[in-house]
Amino acid sequence: MFDLNGKVALVTGATGGIGSSICRLLSEKGATVVGTGTREKELDKVIVGLGSNAHAISCDLRSNDSIQSFFQKLEAIVGVPDILVNNAGITRDNLFIRMKEEQFDEVLQLNLKSVFTVTKSIIKGMVKRKSGRIISISSVVGSSGNPGQVNYSASKAGLEGFTKSLALEVASRGITVNCIAPGLIKSPMTDALSDERKDNILKTIPCGIFGAGDDVAAALVFLASDEASYITGQTIHVNGGMAMY
Repeated sequence: MFDLNGKVALVTGATGGIGSSICRLLSEKGATVVGTGTREKELDKVIVGLGSNAHAISCDLRSNDSIQSFFQKLEAIVGVPDILVNNAGITRDNLFIRMKEEQFDEVLQLNLKSVFTVTKSIIKGMVKRKSGRIISISSVVGSSGNPGQVNYSASKAGLEGFTKSLALEVASRGITVNCIAPGLIKSPMTDALSDERKDNILKTIPCGIFGAGDDVAAALVFLASDEASYITGQTIHVNGGMAMY
């Protein structure tokens, strides 16, 4: 099951904990993986261990020129991907009353506008081929909200609306469009928390543990596979039960 041999997957934000797990698991399932990011050394580290069917192409998703150059390179190497994973994202947390306009704009630009730009560059090829998987990484806070994250929550809620609308437009072309909304995933940020803070957070998670990048990647591999061909316009929550929708 979940055989991705012969498929090409493009993963944005490939250098983070979730992104690197996604790249690795897609590769293990047989996909040719193209990873993007701005941190070239970290990107190379993620991709080099995946073998000859993996490619690292740096790209700054805040720059249309960089995106255009990236897609020229992508076309030359693998053509149109079968699977698009919109994973790149940032946070610029602050209480709303203190939040600067540039903090709001920067998060919306990368977390939402770049998804429009990247997806727009790929969708025509998928429509022509009459197949494709578009999977975007949202967040539990896109549904629940979170103090200090008005910008981030808005970007993720927008991403889920984008997903539903696009899913309706392209379903008849054999293309599925879905989101995965992670909860609290183990990362250097969670490792740095005090034991007291970790205990307080874990009390809000019925499973009693932080998630791992592989938990998100496993859900994504399913959505990317032929077995998920009848699932579209959905947000799959991977959060240990901390929020249920």
